[in-house]
Amino acid sequence: MVEESLCFRAATVADAAVLGRLNHLLIRDEGHRNPMGVDELVERMRRWLADEGYEALLGFDGDDLVAYVLWRDEPDCVYLRQIFVQREHRRQGVARHLMLSVFERWPDKRLTVDVLAGNARALAFWRRMGYRDYAVLLERLPLSDDEG
Repeated sequence: MVEESLCFRAATVADAAVLGRLNHLLIRDEGHRNPMGVDELVERMRRWLADEGYEALLGFDGDDLVAYVLWRDEPDCVYLRQIFVQREHRRQGVARHLMLSVFERWPDKRLTVDVLAGNARALAFWRRMGYRDYAVLLERLPLSDDEG
């Protein structure tokens, strides 16, 4: 697929089910520790879109939903919560094209995103898109029984 064939539309609450399923794939692909199942993610997505000020842009290749980006416009920045591209459409410029569309909406506003430290591909992508390191969140996990 070439990025010129991508079409975008704003998500609605009716898209919560498909976005929840894609969010589940995103969690698995990036190695996130979020334990939520698909049903919980669908309900969370529904709540975010209906009540919590989140918006999403869906990317289609023909009738196929291939990507989405989810954000919330906050007073001091636009917080990008999630971006996901279906596996078979990765490394083809889809995420870049999707983000350029987002950037056009807020040319004069700061955009932020959280990236898992171990996700080297995502870090490289965001840096290519013009993002710069600002902060690093460090954590110390409790020792498990077999480590103590």
